Amino acid sequence: MNAAKDTTSGIRGAPAMLALEDGTAFAGQAFGAPGERFGEVVFNTSMTGYQEVLTDPSYRGQIVAMTYPLIGNYGVTPDDAESRSVWLEGFVVKELSRTVSNWRATQDVDSYLRRHGATGIEGIDTRELTKLLRTAGALKGVISTIDLDADSLVAKAKASTGLDGRDLVQTVTVDEPYAWPLDKAEPGTAGNGLHVAVFDCGVKYGILRRLAQAGCRLSVLPAGTTAERIAQLDPDGILLSNGPGDPAPVTNVIATVRALIDRPPRGRPLPMFGVCLGQQILAQVLGGRTFKLKFGHHGANHPVKDLRTGQVAITVQNHSFCVDIDSLPAGGVEITHTNLNDGTLEGLRHKELPIFSVQYHPEASPGPHDACYLFDEFVEMMKRYK
Repeated sequence: MNAAKDTTSGIRGAPAMLALEDGTAFAGQAFGAPGERFGEVVFNTSMTGYQEVLTDPSYRGQIVAMTYPLIGNYGVTPDDAESRSVWLEGFVVKELSRTVSNWRATQDVDSYLRRHGATGIEGIDTRELTKLLRTAGALKGVISTIDLDADSLVAKAKASTGLDGRDLVQTVTVDEPYAWPLDKAEPGTAGNGLHVAVFDCGVKYGILRRLAQAGCRLSVLPAGTTAERIAQLDPDGILLSNGPGDPAPVTNVIATVRALIDRPPRGRPLPMFGVCLGQQILAQVLGGRTFKLKFGHHGANHPVKDLRTGQVAITVQNHSFCVDIDSLPAGGVEITHTNLNDGTLEGLRHKELPIFSVQYHPEASPGPHDACYLFDEFVEMMKRYK
């Protein structure tokens, strides 16, 4: 049988239930792996990119509901993965396509989730679920294929652990450093001699590809890497990656970044670029605070305004926490980008040091290239301080 069309299901079609801590329960049909999976339930408004969602480490600890009603029609292909695994706890869709139409596909979503141990549920009203989450905010939930009693599952959801106060970065970061060489870049890419140390807090491969395409040599490091080890590597710049959950308890990374700013390895400022969780870490180092959004930003159509140029970019976003604009020290930090939907902080820059960040994902670029310039700015910054 053609692997791209293999819909051999295991549990597919068996009864399943999604229950929320507020007492709501949805009955549907299972796919993926059997069992029970707990997580904070959020919704993603993207029409495409479900494999990128499945493999984004930032979704660790969450159950993701897709608002687009038909998911899985182009299957799964290794080239579209954003990491080495599936990280979300559960996947909720209105309808999972039984037909895989992309010639590049090697698997369907059902078998992909089953292989990675993630549980899915289909056949529920995802519009009703999304309206509920928009009103109540993100809720703790559970998907189960083994317990179909609504009252029992609601009690389990209430008793489960949420995102707040948990350091989920340590559950997704790599165990050992690895290099991302230039042969991962597009054909014909020339090296620029720049060495970037990447803090893997849950980094997406798209970020690594963008930096490699810009000619950089990358050392991808566990999130717990010390400032002393960074000094030994002698990088030209630091990339603070995206990652899951609450940024406040990621204290080891915060302390390391603070040490690198206070005591740069070369005795001169070390350029830093933060993406998503990376921005939240930088903001805390610079004196700011973070807070939890009501239902987060998860999708591919968020408008962000660059306050320096007035230009608006359409961005991909995936975060449940955000930096409090009013908490940032007015003298040292410049706000560079804001979200046009809700006015939240989307970018900042240090007024004296070569440090900047954005809350959205510039590597994803649904615009399609609205935010690519940020990687060029990082490269130019490293050249100036090399």
